[in-house]
Amino acid sequence: MKHQQTVATDPRDTGHAAGVRAGAGRHEVTNADLYRAAWAASLGSALEYYDFALYNLASALIFGPLFFPSSTPAIGLIASFGAYFLGFAIRPVGGIIFGTLGDRYGRRFVLMATILLMGIASTLIGVLPTYASAGIWAPILLVGCRLLQGLGAGAEQAGAAVLMAEYAPAKRRGYFAALPFMGVLLGTVMAAAIYFALVRVEDLSQSWLWRVPFLLSAVIIAVAIWIRLKLKESPSFAKLEARSEVNDNPLKHLMQHSKPTLLKVIGMRMAENGGSSIYQSLAISYIATATGLKGQIGPVALLLAGASGAIIIPLAGMASDRFGRIPVYRAFAFYQLLLAYPTWWVLSLGNATASVVMLCVALAGVWGMFATQGALLPELFGAQHRYAGVAVGREVSAVIAGGVAPLIGASIIAWATVHWGGHEGTILAWIPLASYVAILSLIGVVTTYFIPETRGRDLDDLHDAADSPMKGVR
Repeated sequence: MKHQQTVATDPRDTGHAAGVRAGAGRHEVTNADLYRAAWAASLGSALEYYDFALYNLASALIFGPLFFPSSTPAIGLIASFGAYFLGFAIRPVGGIIFGTLGDRYGRRFVLMATILLMGIASTLIGVLPTYASAGIWAPILLVGCRLLQGLGAGAEQAGAAVLMAEYAPAKRRGYFAALPFMGVLLGTVMAAAIYFALVRVEDLSQSWLWRVPFLLSAVIIAVAIWIRLKLKESPSFAKLEARSEVNDNPLKHLMQHSKPTLLKVIGMRMAENGGSSIYQSLAISYIATATGLKGQIGPVALLLAGASGAIIIPLAGMASDRFGRIPVYRAFAFYQLLLAYPTWWVLSLGNATASVVMLCVALAGVWGMFATQGALLPELFGAQHRYAGVAVGREVSAVIAGGVAPLIGASIIAWATVHWGGHEGTILAWIPLASYVAILSLIGVVTTYFIPETRGRDLDDLHDAADSPMKGVR
């Protein structure tokens, strides 16, 4: 197969038409193919966010004393979230490596590799020794597993989004591309449900039961691989191969032609990814350390938020098909901005029921942005570097917004405790924490005014949406 760098060509040109028809014929998408792709993408997302939510909850509740013992709980919490951040920091590397491979060798191949890497790393956490038995090697091994998780996750969600967007019919792309994000909910709910049961165990950190959720990752791996083995290659990539238009260096091509688009993706995701990490991880820690609401409240909040997301995500996807990607994304980002201060004020009150309800309400903004991204991000990039573009844009923003958010938040709580008077200062930390959410949300809102509408765009187009002469459905 010949690989070459190209500019947009007309498939009606002599010599191209036959190749295009042959490629399209070999990869015709049936309804069975479409739903198999949805399941394949969703299960990968489920594993990624099962690991994500699991590590969030473990970092907030047990990893401090197990792997980072300290006489000061706040320092142990910061160290625990520091390891969490490293998993995010490595994700752009995974996005570059696997995103480039996905644009050169196909979406299916990379999705098999990433699911294996993430699943094996998560399962290994379940057999790690703790600091009490292995000393300094315990946190080193935990960080190593977290880095492997991050490498795989750096392209898993991007691959799921690209695959589903390229499989889906243009007029229903928003809906179908949102379905893999149901896997996000499935993974979050699974992790929360397991921890909901485990927090009943007295002194969980001293029991072997904390290992069980990580070992269960092996089950998700097995099911996901079984489904992905039967998956066809993406129709858009198949057409690139048929026309000999696969780029030899998609990363270079991306950086030459798509820097403005990458910056817009990063800005847009400050609201979604930052909000997701803060509400699913930092807020749980704040509730436990500042207001004393320990035990089941964190898992219960994530369980109920996941249930509400199961309704919001498909509806947001359908709304983006009807009203456009940008108006829907902007609305959810603005919603999160408006709720930043009310949400954190309610969390500071120490009322369990009100805190759970408010977390569910706040996370609705995250779910809506998640869903809209499913089609929006792939539509922003040209076909030759789409996987790399989505992966790099997503994961760089994940470091800047989501990766540092719990670490910064834990530092804010520690600072407020010292400078604003002990326990009262810890509670008052809600004010700078709410400001942090508001700033991230505002960046997301403002960025949407610089992004073109992409609804109905032809995903065989080699240009980015901002440069394309081929307009989408308005």
